[in-house]
Amino acid sequence: MLKPDAKTLHIKEQIIDDLVTGITLIFQATPSGEARLHLLGDALPLGNRDFQFDVNGKLVGTGSRVDYCDGRD
Repeated sequence: MLKPDAKTLHIKEQIIDDLVTGITLIFQATPSGEARLHLLGDALPLGNRDFQFDVNGKLVGTGSRVDYCDGRD
């Protein structure tokens, strides 16, 4: 349940490094309201994973990623 005086917060990007699993979670929001979640790490046997969501939060696509474009390891 939300608090009656709760406010909405818009996050453009958040990066979480899980040191125990070695997995990095990267959440990115686009100006149009779509969102992407990237899961990166050597612990993922089938490679890094991408999830794309529409403006309503509905999953619209998934896929594997072999590298990360911005130079992250």
